[in-house]
Amino acid sequence: MTYRSIFVAGHRGLVGSAVVRNLRANGYANLILRSRDELDLRNSQAVHDFFALEKPEVVIDAAARVGGIKANVDFPAEFILENLQIQNNVISASFESGVEKFVFLGSSCIYPKFAPQPISEDALLSGVLESTNEPYAIAKIAGIKLCQAYAREYGKNFISIMPSNLYGPGDDFDFDKSHVVPALIRKVHQAKVKGEDQILVWGSGSPRRELLHVDDLADALRFLLENYHSPDIINAGYGEDITIRELVAIISEIIGCKARLIFDHTKPDGTPRKLLDSSRLRNLGWRPRLTLHEGVRQTYDWFLRTSYADVVL
Repeated sequence: MTYRSIFVAGHRGLVGSAVVRNLRANGYANLILRSRDELDLRNSQAVHDFFALEKPEVVIDAAARVGGIKANVDFPAEFILENLQIQNNVISASFESGVEKFVFLGSSCIYPKFAPQPISEDALLSGVLESTNEPYAIAKIAGIKLCQAYAREYGKNFISIMPSNLYGPGDDFDFDKSHVVPALIRKVHQAKVKGEDQILVWGSGSPRRELLHVDDLADALRFLLENYHSPDIINAGYGEDITIRELVAIISEIIGCKARLIFDHTKPDGTPRKLLDSSRLRNLGWRPRLTLHEGVRQTYDWFLRTSYADVVL
């Protein structure tokens, strides 16, 4: 199945830009794209006016305020408020303008901090959330429930996908906002450039993370757009996880840095483990393509072409 017009919300972000690349590579030519300057998704009237004018057939909502542990801890009010504003506006406008299919992008952080591993979709709302990203998670859960409410009450084809931790070209390497892979790539790169003999890493190094390349997620989103029509949430993960310590070692090997790792136990670890059970997606016939080594190498090559690679603090 193909669609005539698709609005990709947040098309300049990590996920949105990958979605645009994937859709175009698979023959979707009529994409509706707006930058933040052109359309502020936090502005309800502007969003509803845009939908009334453009009337997209499909919406892929990859727009969100995102960040790593530090950003979530520093700005909890902004993370819950802005994400609620964005998704409420986009989801309600999609319903009111008659959007045929809506794809909502959630997050693995919606699941309880101590959920049984691997985490199945049924774990949602079964326990306490991780405190460092609770505001973001609550906003995302609200978005899921709004999509499900429109499906149940009005029969809308609004689906929700929960990805594992993401990384790849287009990621944010700002230490104040970045997630684990870009933060570690920049930190290891700077240690190599400066000739440092040790690298200080947040936390104990023991938490385990499942890392999915953003191009694989974009492919999964397109696959689900074409083949999945249930309001039940569905996980999209890589299928394996590694410790932060192992991840730093892989990044150091790829970058060619031999500095010794020092772990700062005074900094938060976050959730001890987040491995998703993606069997529902696998059973539909989708698999990731990029290995972690291939994906990290590709991401580092992209990083070297950015201005961050020239910044040595």
